[in-house]
Amino acid sequence: MKSISVIIPNYNGKNLLEQNLPFVFLALESSHISNFEIIISDDCSKDDSINFLQKNYPNKVILLENFINVGFSGNVNRGIFKAQKDLVFILNSDVQLTEGFFIPMLKFFEFPDTFGVMSRINNFQNQTIDQAKFPKINFTKIDGTQNFFNPHSKFHYSFFLSGANALIDRKKIIELGGFLEIYNPFYYEDLDLGIRAWRKGYKCYYENNAYCYHDVSNTIKKKPKKQVQKIILRNKIYLHYLHLSTIGFIIFLMKYFGKMMGNLFMMNTAYWYAFQEFIANFPIIRQSKKQIDKSSKFQLSDLKSLILSSNE
Repeated sequence: MKSISVIIPNYNGKNLLEQNLPFVFLALESSHISNFEIIISDDCSKDDSINFLQKNYPNKVILLENFINVGFSGNVNRGIFKAQKDLVFILNSDVQLTEGFFIPMLKFFEFPDTFGVMSRINNFQNQTIDQAKFPKINFTKIDGTQNFFNPHSKFHYSFFLSGANALIDRKKIIELGGFLEIYNPFYYEDLDLGIRAWRKGYKCYYENNAYCYHDVSNTIKKKPKKQVQKIILRNKIYLHYLHLSTIGFIIFLMKYFGKMMGNLFMMNTAYWYAFQEFIANFPIIRQSKKQIDKSSKFQLSDLKSLILSSNE
């Protein structure tokens, strides 16, 4: 039986921890997992999260405290590099696990090339909101928002693993360096990790028989919409630069500039801000691209047919 390090990033989520932590223990125990640890990485919360954990879970969780707010990737990475078990389970604080959650997921780690597996995600109205992610890829565009699932497949690949719940081989995610922190504070870091895992030669799976409940983007919903749009656009440029071919990225930028000029005419500066951020951080991003390309066995263009092969 594999051991598991549960990693929960927290930011002002005292109420969510109070509500959902008991379900984490229930899921582990009902899955017959006795060798586990729960790591909560707190991203400089301003609420009562720390006091709540120290008072109610003094010997049951490992608490990591950031003294500045670093964002999702940096916060989760701290937990990943602290973890000691075979697998790391990345779990949002606003996710509620179910009984026996891990039982159908563990079988994938019998395969030596498994990177990780994600479960079905339902909302609290019991509607499915996340399943396997479709690799919507072409020469100039990367998109992973579309769900797909074939109930007749013996197993099911996924383009990436949701940042809300992902059970991952610890050694493999450390080999990849965890999440890229250029994506802080949020968005596209999980899609990028999935692409890097596939390009490295590892496989990401989806298990429909495991499910959890998720209050989607509980933290992000509180952010100003204009700020969120700027971050999404900036990180979208990062993602496409890192994984498209040079020619593909040039065409991507040409299309982007057209949208940027149209938005500037409408007094929306989000596209311009995002591009400025990309230029300012280009030396760091270029170095990341070199490292990814050097260690990859596959190009982005190879992935679509490989991932869809499980759906045949």
